[in-house]
Amino acid sequence: MIASDKSLEELLPRLEAAEWIAMDTEADSLHSYPERLCLVQISYPGGDELIDPLAGFSLEPLWHTLRQREIIMHGSDYDLRLLHRCGGFIPHAIFDTMLAERFLGGTHFGLTDLASRCLNVTLEKGPQKANWARRPLTERMAIYAQNDTRYLHPIASQLRARLEEKHRLEWHREACDQLIAVCTAPRAHTHEDWRIKGGEHLSRRSLAILRELWQWRESEALGTHKPPYFILSHEIVTDIAAAGANGVESLIPPHVNPRRRQAILEAVARGLNVPEDALPVIPQFVHKRIPDAAHRRLDQLKNHRDEQAAALGLDPSFIASRATLINLAENWELHSKELMRWQRELLKQGI
Repeated sequence: MIASDKSLEELLPRLEAAEWIAMDTEADSLHSYPERLCLVQISYPGGDELIDPLAGFSLEPLWHTLRQREIIMHGSDYDLRLLHRCGGFIPHAIFDTMLAERFLGGTHFGLTDLASRCLNVTLEKGPQKANWARRPLTERMAIYAQNDTRYLHPIASQLRARLEEKHRLEWHREACDQLIAVCTAPRAHTHEDWRIKGGEHLSRRSLAILRELWQWRESEALGTHKPPYFILSHEIVTDIAAAGANGVESLIPPHVNPRRRQAILEAVARGLNVPEDALPVIPQFVHKRIPDAAHRRLDQLKNHRDEQAAALGLDPSFIASRATLINLAENWELHSKELMRWQRELLKQGI
């Protein structure tokens, strides 16, 4: 385990000289909030390393070394977000093996599926839900973590060759670049953040209380590094919001300490004092009627997409979802700019 400045310093020259590098991460989202980066797994020619971000040393030299490299990853969206949030790390390029398999028409693209199909290797599926913040790691956890990157290079080599053969390597590269951009972009907060199951049935006044309770709970969770439901369950939050000014005290669990009890009552009071014209509304889905001309273009686009998908052996929705097709049918000039080049090339004849 790389757990000190010195051991990391010894690793870096090997990474700088490596022809390829594969990486994965493990986080603790069940016991910490926000989730902590608990482990970084790296494989390179001749080595499979586990790096411990919890050991109290700086990983910036590692990020600096990897920043200009292409990193082999699998299903990288979560890892990219985690690495960006916890370390400010944005790779120059990635080769995502899950995306590669999808571009080849695969329908079973988990790492265990790819290891079995490409290498005839059987990987253990657990312990995905282990507490990755525990130290020392068990032998089983260490082996599982190393296996997440150990086989990525030979899998990627096979997939890359098949992508080249089918002239889809550039498609994959563009999709990987977009994935990096999306996963590391600043995120705007919306009602989706504080929406809780059951909230869709609340009045606007109760929604205002729900929002205040959510914001308090979020702040409390961040301050204590505990998941929000450890502070107050979703069900209790919605029950208190629904009650409004009636009997809130009785809904607060007895185990809640006086400080938090008072904070809950203050959050309810803030919600009750929101002006009528500022009360929140959860957007309702409204079925959008498509004009006849756009509907004809939609049918043409869908048929063309499905024909292209069949010819290429791809999932039609991987080329474009129905929602995307509707936007394109209504305004191709505007919404085609949102497509990747490979998608635009496949779809443009359909319009």
